[in-house]
Amino acid sequence: MSIEVLPSPAALDGLDWNKGDGLLPVVVQDADTLAVLMLGYANAESLALTLATGHMTFYSRSKQRLWTKGESSGNVLAVVAVRIDCDRDTLLVSARPAGPTCHTGSDSCFDRAPGTFLGRLDALVQQREQQRPAGSYTTRLFEDGIRRIAQKVGEEGVETALAGVVQDDAALLGESADLLFHLIVLLRARGLSLDDAVQVLATRHAR
Repeated sequence: MSIEVLPSPAALDGLDWNKGDGLLPVVVQDADTLAVLMLGYANAESLALTLATGHMTFYSRSKQRLWTKGESSGNVLAVVAVRIDCDRDTLLVSARPAGPTCHTGSDSCFDRAPGTFLGRLDALVQQREQQRPAGSYTTRLFEDGIRRIAQKVGEEGVETALAGVVQDDAALLGESADLLFHLIVLLRARGLSLDDAVQVLATRHAR
């Protein structure tokens, strides 16, 4: 698994380990929903292990040893990106959790941590595609096949355009919501995610 290091991999050489007596605070954020999941600490060895394995490894101050999140529960944090703050003494890690992050069983160690609903919806659609629960509309879409899903996106696109011209705001918002949902399903049917499309927009914006 390739982990992106920002602003650049070379910045790792300039981390300020002295300020925290060899430890850096690590804020972990869900890569899809952007919700803050937890706070931990890393030393140079745990950071190197994280980058080598792709699973977030901390230095446990209470256990006085390296600790890979999920080593006993299986709820690992698959690291997508590591960002370094302006003072080079704190890390922001984007990760995809394999289960609840908090030992209480909650998704986040922070009560009702805010995040983007579209990210949560995309993750739910991915889960539906993998598990295909009976009675789910999303399951039925996946089982009908990609042509039917694409047809639905086309239908919702036309309805959204018409609502924008001849209907009120509530109708436009409703049709827009339907279009976004079916677009997410179409992307997942092709093995893609909403974030993949967002990254295309980000790349265009950077130009």
